[in-house]
Amino acid sequence: MSSKNDILAKIRQNTGIRHEMPQIKLEPITFEDKVAHFSQVLSQAGGKAVELKENEDINEVIRREFPEAKRIASNLKEVSCATFNPDTLEDPKELNGTDVAVVKGEFGVAENAAVWLPKLVRHKGLYFISNALVILLDKSQLLNNMHEAYALTEKGGYDYGVFMSGPSKTADIEQALVFGAHGPIQVLVVLR
Repeated sequence: MSSKNDILAKIRQNTGIRHEMPQIKLEPITFEDKVAHFSQVLSQAGGKAVELKENEDINEVIRREFPEAKRIASNLKEVSCATFNPDTLEDPKELNGTDVAVVKGEFGVAENAAVWLPKLVRHKGLYFISNALVILLDKSQLLNNMHEAYALTEKGGYDYGVFMSGPSKTADIEQALVFGAHGPIQVLVVLR
């Protein structure tokens, strides 16, 4: 018998009264206005949400928000301002120097402004290496909470996915908040 089993056996032997696990009833949080709450939480996390107006072109929004961007990556057909399709690159190292990456989010979570990004691009590094990440998200795909979100990821059969909630940040360095430490410096979610 291993030392682990010895320890567990002694614990069982010396345990007095055994109690059944209590039934926990959880009432997950819900929001009357998921779009407003999502936008507010994303702003608090350092990101930005904009609602696409009727007849507004996504390319105009990208150019307005990132006027200095020279290298824009996207494999989405509606993104004509992209300067290259990242799926045509053989080596993910070629993504280095990407100013803006435009990707599609599967669904978002109002509770924490997280967006589920399944791997819909050739190199998943695109989500992290660009200076700015623009996520296109159908606002009808906003969920209330992570309980709802995890239920969807279990059904999805994804080989890779990540929840992204605002830009990368850390406060480890001299107790100062630094954006872009391990991912994009800016995150813009375009709700359409």
